[in-house]
Amino acid sequence: MTTQILDRGLVMDAVRVAEEAAIAAWALAGRGDEKAADQAAVDAMRTALNELAIEGVIVIGEGERDEAPMLYIGERVGRGGPRIDIALDPLEGTTLTAKSMADALAVMAWAPADTLLNAPDTYMDKIACGPGLPPGVIDLDRSPADNVRALAKAKGLDPSEISVCVLDRPRHAEIIASLRVAGARVRLITDGDIAGVINTADPNTGVDMYVGQGGAPEGVLACAALKCVGGQFQGRLVFRNADERARAHGHGITDLDRKYDLHEMVRSDAIFVATGVTGGALLDGVRIKDGFVHTHTLVMNSASGAVRQVRLKRRL
Repeated sequence: MTTQILDRGLVMDAVRVAEEAAIAAWALAGRGDEKAADQAAVDAMRTALNELAIEGVIVIGEGERDEAPMLYIGERVGRGGPRIDIALDPLEGTTLTAKSMADALAVMAWAPADTLLNAPDTYMDKIACGPGLPPGVIDLDRSPADNVRALAKAKGLDPSEISVCVLDRPRHAEIIASLRVAGARVRLITDGDIAGVINTADPNTGVDMYVGQGGAPEGVLACAALKCVGGQFQGRLVFRNADERARAHGHGITDLDRKYDLHEMVRSDAIFVATGVTGGALLDGVRIKDGFVHTHTLVMNSASGAVRQVRLKRRL
């Protein structure tokens, strides 16, 4: 099952789906309309998925069925074939796209059926770091400052040399203060916490750790990426009201306080694909030049350990 799902042909199918979503979203970059950009990406991704020879189920999507008419959680896509779980965010960074700011992505992960955490559309406390470190070097139950010190010790660095990515939100004021007490460099981002987590696995970004509260669906997508490169991740669902707790129960989650690690959120081999919409630290954005469209895609396969960058050039 895993070999079939993660073979080269299906990996490249996933790449083409992400490319189509990115190109569609880019057409609305800088136009100031977040909803239109997101809808364009959704339409393009759904159309491309339905052309594939797969039996896919959306386990992480645009939301519950009554909220999202397309690519909703539980929707089935494809023409029939291997059974796969699909986690997706057709446009990670709707605000970034509307304002033509860096790091907007079209993102997707595939895994064998029933192996991705079917996370409800709630918040999640998250912490992540890259590969090559002792197990348990980071822990959600420790303070951000203590995690910086532990990470610095594991890397043989001074805490002042550790860079931590955090979403710039009022709810993170205490986290940011704790990080600065430890002497860490804090890199604030306006949106796009999938890219924030993935950046911990790429030495070229200079990000050592990600910490903060963001969407649970984005957490699953980020875990699929880290699964491919050996990073570490912990997450705990956050519920703001009874409706969100009821959603979790509806997804089969009974322990609402559970702390998930990477391999509990992605329980098998997986592939992860991200295509740049707007250029950033991770990927170049879509470009139109001399009648051709250019895209830049990151594709990772945990079964083989392969990490590829795919550049597309095709006529408009």
